[in-house]
Amino acid sequence: MNKICVVYTHGKLGDLIWQLPYIKAISDFHNQKIILIARPTTHAKILYKDLNYIDEIIYNTFKKKIYYIIELIKLWIIFKSKKFTHVYLLDKVNRTAIAAKLAGIKNIIGVGIGNQKKWLTNKIFLSEDDQKLTYSEQSQKFCRINNIKVDSFYPEIIIKKERLNSLNMNPYKSKYFKVAFCVDSAEEYKIWPEEYFSILAKMLYENNLGDLFFLISHPKNKSYVDKIISLTDRNYFVDCSNINLLEMCKVILDSKFLVGNNTGPTNLAAALNVKCYNLISSTSLKENKFSKIIPVLPDDYIDPINKTIKKVGDTFVKSREEMKKITPQKVFAKISETLR
Repeated sequence: MNKICVVYTHGKLGDLIWQLPYIKAISDFHNQKIILIARPTTHAKILYKDLNYIDEIIYNTFKKKIYYIIELIKLWIIFKSKKFTHVYLLDKVNRTAIAAKLAGIKNIIGVGIGNQKKWLTNKIFLSEDDQKLTYSEQSQKFCRINNIKVDSFYPEIIIKKERLNSLNMNPYKSKYFKVAFCVDSAEEYKIWPEEYFSILAKMLYENNLGDLFFLISHPKNKSYVDKIISLTDRNYFVDCSNINLLEMCKVILDSKFLVGNNTGPTNLAAALNVKCYNLISSTSLKENKFSKIIPVLPDDYIDPINKTIKKVGDTFVKSREEMKKITPQKVFAKISETLR
C-alpha cells in the first residue's frame, strides 16, 4: 500500500490555507489520506484535525542558515521512519527533496524550480518564470502537469461541532446578529485605522446590520482593540485579543460576516465559509483570486503587477496611509450591497 506525504514549508497561517485544495487533490489522486508536514506557525494540528483527507500532521520548523544540516537530518529521520512511498513538495525548497532522496523515497514529486529538480523523480517541472505566479497558481500548475485533478480551487476548513461546543465561552446573545472585525496584522501597512472600525460599527448598528462586534487581534496587538473600544460609549464591542485559535474559529463561525485586514484570520474566515470583506490597499488581488473573499479597495486602486517581476506586489506603496483611502462609508456600502 502507498504511503503519501505532502510537505509545505511556508509558515504563515494563510499560506497553508491556500494550499488545502491541492493537498486534497493529491489525496484524491491516490484515493487515500495523506500525512502533512508543515511549520507549527500554520497551526495545522488545530485547524486541519477534522479534515477527512489528512491522516496525520507532523510539525517541522524548517530553519535556515546554520540550522540547515540539523533540519536536513530531522527531515531524513521523519522520511526514513515513516517509510513513505511518495513525497510531494509544494514549494521549491531544496532540503526537503535532498532529505527524501537520502531516505530512499522512490517517488519524490516537486515543483522543480531551481536546484530542487536535481533530486526529484518527476521529469516535468515548473519553469523559473513561474515564480511570478502566486503560490496557489504554482500549485495549480504543479497538479496540472502531474495529471492531478483539482475539484475546487477554494480552500475549505471543517471543524467538528463537538470540538466547538466543548469550549467554555460566553454565548454573547444579540438582537440582530454578530459581526467579527479582524483589526490587526503582522504588517502595519495592512491595518485599517481604528477610528474607521469604530465608525463602521456605528453605521452597522444604526442600520440593524449588527449589534455585537468581536474585535480579533493577536495578544501583542491588543492596543488596536483597546483604542477601538475607547472611541465609543456603546457596549457592543467584545475584546477577542486573548482567545486561542479554536475559540477564534468559534467566534468567526458565530458571526454573520467578518470585516478584516488582509491577514490570516481573514483568510481563515473565508475558508470557514463565513462571508468575508477584505480591506486591501497595498496587496495584489491575485493573492485572493481563488477564495470567497469580497475585496474592498480604495477608489484609486491599481494592481501594478508586472509580468516580469518575480515577487507579487513588489511595486505597491506599502504605507498605512493607503488604508485610509478605504472609507467606512465605502465598506458599509459594499456590505449593504452584498448582504441584503
